[in-house]
Amino acid sequence: MSILDRFIHPPAPRIEAVGTEAAARLAAIHASAFARPWSTLDFERLLGERGVVADGLFLGRTAKPVGFTLSRIVLDEAEIITVAIAAEARGKGHARPLLSRHLDALARRGVARVHLEVEEGNAPALAVYRRLGFRDIGRRDGYYRKADGTTVAALTMALDL
Repeated sequence: MSILDRFIHPPAPRIEAVGTEAAARLAAIHASAFARPWSTLDFERLLGERGVVADGLFLGRTAKPVGFTLSRIVLDEAEIITVAIAAEARGKGHARPLLSRHLDALARRGVARVHLEVEEGNAPALAVYRRLGFRDIGRRDGYYRKADGTTVAALTMALDL
């Protein structure tokens, strides 16, 4: 491969499992995406729990993820706890393959149903979830607190794998 090929044909994004070694990077991505971010310690604790799985999105030859999804498995069900893409990688179609790969990994672990909650006004996330087959199953008024102190509803969604 020539130097020119690296620019004309950059490596495909890759999705790989991540663990506690990525906690600081996941916290930074989370802080760029949410009004109430989780700390590195929060991620270290979550990633160290039994039944918690995380997949990172890596672009190019970078060793640091630019996105991730994190779920907790209990018996044959899972909850997607959080999904975030770094600001510089948003809007480029990375969320759908990241989530698809994560859902495949959950299915391989015996998960039959996946749940999640999403802010009612988060149109990009809702579009991705609905394209993947998630359906609305409920609504929680005032669930999310925004940076300005106001609250917004969460939609609860589920997908049978």
